[in-house]
Amino acid sequence: MLRPSTRALRAGGLALAVLLAVPLAACSDEGKLVLHTDSGDHSFNVEVVDTDETRAQGLMYRQELADDAGMLFDFKEERNVSFWMRNTFIPLDMIFVGADGVVKNIHVNARPQDPTSIPSDGPVQFVLEIPGGQSKVIGLKAGDTMEHPRVSAKVK
Repeated sequence: MLRPSTRALRAGGLALAVLLAVPLAACSDEGKLVLHTDSGDHSFNVEVVDTDETRAQGLMYRQELADDAGMLFDFKEERNVSFWMRNTFIPLDMIFVGADGVVKNIHVNARPQDPTSIPSDGPVQFVLEIPGGQSKVIGLKAGDTMEHPRVSAKVK
């Protein structure tokens, strides 16, 4: 019976560890997002949702959201989108963002449990939801930029 040397086992184990770590590192980058405003750069820890099922669930039924937390909806292409607050228990700011990372429009303090439609002002690829009023706190406005690994053009 042929047995691998200890050195070969260590090298193989190291290679396996590197291969496993690379996808994890890529995933962890998607949890970070930066909004660039006139008042500075503002970092958020985000959950990314990009399937019909996860986008439909969104932040419904959540009872709280940290000031630096949010959810990034990726529609994978630019299109007109519309959101509502049914079954959402916390006020949210909805930030509508183009594929290039440029903020198109912002809906501040969407009311919990409100079934009224909240549309984008044109085609967008992303919608970022953050705690209600937080976009005002950081001075976010249309024309500001969002930096995230999914944005096609890196912006700063």
